[in-house]
Amino acid sequence: MARKKAKDEQPRKKEDRPRKSNGDGPPPKEAPTAPTRIAVAEPPMPTPARAATQAQLTVLAQYIKDLSFESPQAPQSLQGPGQNPQLKVSVNVNAAARAEEAYEVALSIEVHARSDSGVIYNVEMIYGGLFRLRGVPQNMLQPVLFVDCPTILFPFMRRVLADVTRDGGFPPLMLDPIDFGRLYTQNLAKAQGGSEAHTKN
Repeated sequence: MARKKAKDEQPRKKEDRPRKSNGDGPPPKEAPTAPTRIAVAEPPMPTPARAATQAQLTVLAQYIKDLSFESPQAPQSLQGPGQNPQLKVSVNVNAAARAEEAYEVALSIEVHARSDSGVIYNVEMIYGGLFRLRGVPQNMLQPVLFVDCPTILFPFMRRVLADVTRDGGFPPLMLDPIDFGRLYTQNLAKAQGGSEAHTKN
């Protein structure tokens, strides 16, 4: 016999019935979660004082200021260096202010090649550069002008010297690198020693 439904039993509403999914419907909604916050360390902002202390060195120009080559005994001197050849090289650095924050640095070089028979060749050259210096402390100004700037100029002066001696008919003269830091220290020590001796006298 068919069982009769009790009066207190109510049929399920469509909303209460479990839904069947065949995989085509939208995915079930998930409960919202709180956003995750990640702390990122931000770099410190540069202060005006820190920005002002950043040193800048800019090359504005490079140029040959003076150049002289002579080989008075050519073409005989081109046949060989002769007996007891000697080569003397001297380099000096000069610096002077030209405008606001602009300085001229000049490398002066003299080359004298001689033998027992006389002069082989002589070279005199001044190679200059114009630099802009910004934010350089006063106590670092001379080291920059007499060490950093000449170090920048030297390879270009060296190339010019090699070209001049080669164009003069001789093997190109390739100078060894110069330690301008040591040269500056030596000249500074000599200047201080001379001032002290002058004060004692």
